[in-house]
Amino acid sequence: MNLWETDRDIAEAIQGELKRQEEDIILIASENYVSPAVLETLGSVFTNKYAEGYPGKRFYRGCEWMDRAESLAISRAKELFGAEHVNVQPHSGSQANMAVYFAMLKPGDTILTMNLDHGGHLTHGHKINFSGKLYNVVSYGVDPDSEMIDYDQAARLAREYRPKMIVAGASAYPRIIHFDRFREIADDVGAYLMADIAHIAGLIVAGYHPDPIPLSEFVTLTNHKTLRGPRGGMVLCREEFAKAINRNVFPGIQGGPLMHVIAAKAVALKEAQQPEFKEYQHQIILNAAALGERLKSNGFRLVSGGSDNHLLLVDLREKGISGKAAALALERAGICCNRNLIPFDPSPASKTSGIRLGTPAVTTRGMKEEEMKLIGDWIGEVVKKIDDENAIARIRRETAELTGSFPMYQCIRD
Repeated sequence: MNLWETDRDIAEAIQGELKRQEEDIILIASENYVSPAVLETLGSVFTNKYAEGYPGKRFYRGCEWMDRAESLAISRAKELFGAEHVNVQPHSGSQANMAVYFAMLKPGDTILTMNLDHGGHLTHGHKINFSGKLYNVVSYGVDPDSEMIDYDQAARLAREYRPKMIVAGASAYPRIIHFDRFREIADDVGAYLMADIAHIAGLIVAGYHPDPIPLSEFVTLTNHKTLRGPRGGMVLCREEFAKAINRNVFPGIQGGPLMHVIAAKAVALKEAQQPEFKEYQHQIILNAAALGERLKSNGFRLVSGGSDNHLLLVDLREKGISGKAAALALERAGICCNRNLIPFDPSPASKTSGIRLGTPAVTTRGMKEEEMKLIGDWIGEVVKKIDDENAIARIRRETAELTGSFPMYQCIRD
């Protein structure tokens, strides 16, 4: 029996989500479309197998093909990133970060991380996250004028608080991160350096962002953003820390790995080794720049003035609306994004003064600069006519016409 016969409710939910992903313009910076090959792997019989342990050292029998798939994921990640050791088992980027913290820190140790309000991540020390509960968190931020990372502030804080680990990375920062500066700061105070490249992993392997791997003891990432793989995480580290990382992933924070996801990671890593992947990453950056310029021409202020990577932060204060209101209106128009704090935001996280826009997903669909100009104009019109439901409905029809010209997942529909 197929899913429609056994559980029509879930089948309808999947069909509805497929329709949404096909018809909406996805501008959420942390989302992308995986390939049909990755989708096929995620739905494979690998999901049936329990494989606690690591290749060649499993606690259950019958893991011959599990070992092969995980070993392929590891070897491909090593080759792609130039890493000495890779653990591909973390279920998420958060658990990848947790594994590094647990391997090298004790509760109460000091970590220096990027302020969440300035673009950092929950696992970089937010007070309600495990990282903020377990560790003494000191946060650096961005310069109030340039809205770029204040490396001098980070250096001063490091000398004052002597952190055991410095975390370099962000979830909402549109500019280049200078990992060499963080290496200098870490060396000055004898700290470990962990680079969280969840958002920019694809840009890094394609050569469009400085590479932290030669500079950092630890690098964590997710597979599902610019890397265009399944949801999940990885830890890259120097060989001297391999045993500590492995032990703290399993049995430290996880039990059996999700082998269907690990196999899908291997597929995505092979895709990232192809020449066209570099072209794709370049187009992501071109699209972000084109979208940013169009938004500026429509009277929007961009945090830091623009973007060097895949995302934009848009300040809506001059437009007189909140990020939440803008995101809701844009969704009705078929443009999916998220509200986001901007640096020194006077609004709470529940409302925000900004929105975050990203170009990985629309680039996967084949859209280029001309489409970004259209999208920038639609965003401008929606924000200007936020209470005009007739205008929003018209734009919804126009966005659907655009996405219809860039179809996704024909193989599923067929």
